[in-house]
Amino acid sequence: MALINWTEAFSVNIAEIDKQHQCLIELVNQLHEAMKTGKGNDVIGLVLSDLLSYTTFHFGTEEKYFQQYEYPESFRHKMEHDQLRRQAKKLHSDYSEGKITITIEVLNFLKDWLNTHILQSDKKYAPFLNSKGLS
Repeated sequence: MALINWTEAFSVNIAEIDKQHQCLIELVNQLHEAMKTGKGNDVIGLVLSDLLSYTTFHFGTEEKYFQQYEYPESFRHKMEHDQLRRQAKKLHSDYSEGKITITIEVLNFLKDWLNTHILQSDKKYAPFLNSKGLS
């Protein structure tokens, strides 16, 4: 069973962003599945690296649309992106330096991070971008 299941509740009604959110959720689910089979430490480095890279790509997509359509809350949202990038980089760095191993706390951080960011922050920009014809 997946840790996070994609449902329409996650949708921002922008196909490109929804697809990217699904990929982020899949990365967290891959880590969860590996943990369930006792292989979490075998894949955490790769998953954290992929998560960091894909998050940067995904945030770039959102920020491109914010600029293109002059989203009025873009500064606040970008600050949140910057904070999440820093947290993800620190997590990856700590793992690379042997300071952490995969734990339920790391997994819960990733799950909460996605849930909070998508279901709260991203849902705020959806009506604005949808009103500009983005779907």
